[in-house]
Amino acid sequence: MLSNFLLILSAAALSMALRSFQHPLLQKLGSLSILATSFLIGWLPTGYILVGLLCSLSWFMLPWLEILTRIRKLRLPLEKNLRQKRPPSRDIFPLLDELTTEIEGESYAHMEDAGWDWDDYQQFFRLFYRKDDRSQTAICLIDQQDVAFYYISISSRAKDGTIWTTWNYPFSHSLKLLPQLKINRLGKGQMFLQLQESHRTFLLNNNVSIEHLEELNPEDIHEKIQKDLRLQIAHNIAKGVLTPAGEGQIRYSWRGLVFLWFQFLRDLVRL
Repeated sequence: MLSNFLLILSAAALSMALRSFQHPLLQKLGSLSILATSFLIGWLPTGYILVGLLCSLSWFMLPWLEILTRIRKLRLPLEKNLRQKRPPSRDIFPLLDELTTEIEGESYAHMEDAGWDWDDYQQFFRLFYRKDDRSQTAICLIDQQDVAFYYISISSRAKDGTIWTTWNYPFSHSLKLLPQLKINRLGKGQMFLQLQESHRTFLLNNNVSIEHLEELNPEDIHEKIQKDLRLQIAHNIAKGVLTPAGEGQIRYSWRGLVFLWFQFLRDLVRL
């Protein structure tokens, strides 16, 4: 029994050590090591391989706890009305000023601070525009149930309606993206200059030149985002991910809950 305990302890220590590295390959090996440790926890004390497999697979079922206890009851507004919004405090978003200075240093003009709130969910956008290459940048903070994260996006809107976007959004998206939205996703921790260079390459690889891009009136950016949100909701209702819940509200359908589970699994595999 002592040898089994020491083997499990060693496997757990190896998992934590591998996960502590910043290299993505080592982090993935750490995730596999966690699954192996879970297998050992189930197999060694009982002697049954099936118990070990069930312990490993339990990681893939954990998202259902969140899905069934909270997300299934979640109600969201059918119409996400963006409004002007005061920026969050430094305690909530200490990097906002630093990121703003970095983006403005690349000749982007600060257009507006906007966002929307719903119960315990808040979303904040700081919007920028650069006329020279017709690109739009946003710093976005999402704050929900004491969990907050931010990401940066750079978008170029083509005249044919295609939206070419480079971002470092850290998770799989919780809704189906619009068909006209083409995503170039970078990993977390990427600096704005890296996002900007990757976006240029993204456009170049898809033969998108400035002549193909729509020149935006900065005052219309707010309305453009509002329209994108409205179209995304309609798209997800049409795909059966969302369903009306009465009184101007929507909720996830059972198909949508399964979709969310697969998105959680993608993040688990990625992590």
